[in-house]
Amino acid sequence: MRTKRTLAASTAVVMGALALAACGSSGDSGGSGSDGSVEMIFWHNSTTDDGKAYQQEMADAFEAENPGVEITLQVVQNEDMDGKLQTALNSGDAPDIFMARGGGKLADIAEAGQVMDLTDLVDDATRDALGTTIEAFTIDGKVYGMPTAVLPGGIFYSKDLFAEAGIETPPTTMAELEDAVAKLQAAGVAPIALGAKDAWPAAHWYYFFALRACSQETIEAAATDRSFDDPCWTQAGEEYAEFAGLEPFNEGFLSTTAQQGAGSSAGLVANHQAAMELMGAWNPGVIGGLTPDGEPLADLGWFPFPEVEGGQGDPTAMMGGIDGLSCHVDAPKECPEFLNFLLEKENQEGFAEAFVSIPASKEALGAVTDPALQEILAAYEDSAYVSVWLDTLFGQNVGNALNTAVVEMLAGQGDAESIVATVNAAAAKE
Repeated sequence: MRTKRTLAASTAVVMGALALAACGSSGDSGGSGSDGSVEMIFWHNSTTDDGKAYQQEMADAFEAENPGVEITLQVVQNEDMDGKLQTALNSGDAPDIFMARGGGKLADIAEAGQVMDLTDLVDDATRDALGTTIEAFTIDGKVYGMPTAVLPGGIFYSKDLFAEAGIETPPTTMAELEDAVAKLQAAGVAPIALGAKDAWPAAHWYYFFALRACSQETIEAAATDRSFDDPCWTQAGEEYAEFAGLEPFNEGFLSTTAQQGAGSSAGLVANHQAAMELMGAWNPGVIGGLTPDGEPLADLGWFPFPEVEGGQGDPTAMMGGIDGLSCHVDAPKECPEFLNFLLEKENQEGFAEAFVSIPASKEALGAVTDPALQEILAAYEDSAYVSVWLDTLFGQNVGNALNTAVVEMLAGQGDAESIVATVNAAAAKE
């Protein structure tokens, strides 16, 4: 896989989500003791058994190589991460190592002087393995994080449920997707699982409609000037509303969580209660953790978001991003050393296996064996460009306003115009 540049890479990193579902805890900052010992607090959102075991194994291995260093891991549920982290940063009680989502969110933390400049602390071997992927954590020429996973998005589906409904090939156009929805409904299967209670999964559909409706230049301009007056933004909302009018989502989707248990949207796919879900490349691992036997879903497939007629966007463009880790500005020097350690080839291979995901290191791509992920890599190679998740690209305040406005539209409390108005209002306050 060549490393594809993301849209507005100097200020953008792709979304974050590895495995999502656990209670978080507040973090007491680590530091150096009088005896030379070093304690670091590490916040992550890895909650599957394999994911938690991997994180602990990496901490233990680093401690073994660095006597006197102690890494305390704390799991923060994904939807709580941004808010808890911002509170901790503002209170001066931030973790030393934390999951970074990049984009406007990372830029805000960097501007506030709360994240370590890693520009001169990234090993040459790490830079070589990451290639241009590291640009996703680069802001104004400085590196503020190290990527761990490449996570393009698209539609995951059950091959068995498709076959039972008479769907012979994955949809490539919106008309074909609508036809697939009708066939699945006729077969008595929920066509699409949606965890709208968490907001961002519902907003992902708007993001992709916008990716098809808006040109690359328009999306890039919006990331810079925070203006959403181009008609394509309203067009995206109208097309989404029209699609939602087909009632393609699972019953009770507004109160369904994304990835927390068998009743979540991922759980519905894992248990063949829904045929599709729009998600990022972390999804095979999450779905696998929610199947009855806890093993990967054998019939899981993937296809890119379909082409939408009449849009200005390239039909091969993808959206997704790069997960990564950052160090607090006052973290010990062992923090960037730990991040470099995590990106060693063997450790990135372990990451790919534990999370059933795509590692950021090109040297570790041989560990990607899941068929759905291999399909994602093929589409990634052929895509015109890769944009970042819009809520990450636009920053926390504008992104949250966008996500909320999309859910309100689905709930009948707004429309395409109100989405644009809400986002413009949020951008005007920055």
